[in-house]
Amino acid sequence: MTSKKVGILERLNNDEVIICDGGLTYCLERRGYVTAPIYTPEVVVEYPSAVREIHREFALCGADVLEAFVFNGTESSLNRTRTKDNKLSCKEINDAACQIVHEVADEYGCLVAGPISTTSAYTEKAGKDVVQKEVRFQVDIFKDKNVDFLIAEYIGTVEEAEWLVEVMKTSGLPVAITLCIGPLGDFNNVPVSECAVRLAKSGADIIGINCRFEPDTCIETVQAMRTANEKAGYKVHYMVQAVGYRTADVDNKKGFTSLDGCPLALESRLISRFDAYKYARKAYDAGIRFIGGCCGFQPYHIRAVAEELREERGGRLPINSRGIWGEHIALHVEEELRHKNKEFWYNLVPKDGRKPKEINNNDAQCTCKTI
Repeated sequence: MTSKKVGILERLNNDEVIICDGGLTYCLERRGYVTAPIYTPEVVVEYPSAVREIHREFALCGADVLEAFVFNGTESSLNRTRTKDNKLSCKEINDAACQIVHEVADEYGCLVAGPISTTSAYTEKAGKDVVQKEVRFQVDIFKDKNVDFLIAEYIGTVEEAEWLVEVMKTSGLPVAITLCIGPLGDFNNVPVSECAVRLAKSGADIIGINCRFEPDTCIETVQAMRTANEKAGYKVHYMVQAVGYRTADVDNKKGFTSLDGCPLALESRLISRFDAYKYARKAYDAGIRFIGGCCGFQPYHIRAVAEELREERGGRLPINSRGIWGEHIALHVEEELRHKNKEFWYNLVPKDGRKPKEINNNDAQCTCKTI
């Protein structure tokens, strides 16, 4: 018989570092199981072993929290591109996702989060009642399946976030909510500072940023949220789940989704595991104690986060870690590789491998004809 798991809020109240998993949608798409850009989670029914294995990889790499794979798991999102002959059942998808994630979480002692995505109903301006009805159905399933807490993610406006929190709080479970915004504010032009205060007022236990932007930008945005709430006298916990792609050249609200290469040609922008080490340290130093990843974050990135913060986590390392910052490279059979220590990796500027003469305007533009 396993001992009772310590809850998310109890851990955060004790200033513990909580590590969440990464971007399951992109991980499974890269492995051939999810179709871009539909990104709906029928894989939990069609290929449950694939979902089970990706959860296991994140657990092996040090994740304390595993999210059920139900991104776009509401009725309208699941079926927005389907005909009446192949519609999916929201309940079937969510039940299957919860069963799979619980199996792995029980094996590795992880907490289970029930994630709520932005709704198609909000995008279509169907109104608060319709949005909340859609979310309430999913929340009821999560409560019935005994998830440990709820996370609302990829929410573009604080207005929708407030609507979701109202429903999520009726579950009696801890509530985390993240906005997919950067320093320019939400998609209704509400500044980050106002978003932060409104989320704190809504009663969310944990607030933060996920998706769209690279680690540095996401951390900067969470810091702005924290500053605003401290000034207003609100105390909440903070989380961050950045994308695993470099977006320093993005100057709009859409982040990586505005890039020419999104969603099918982002590999050259992928952060390294050493960027993930730096991300973990910067997030911790910014006072963020719930750290994970979103699109692009692979299990090895999460392993880097866990390795970097091993001392803050009581010396705990992921199950199969062989050291940090490439310490095991000192044992490499090729002598010329053994010098690559922490200083080397910390200062490395990755290259894309292309010859300069191959990079020109023609290379940068797609010449495919529109059909």
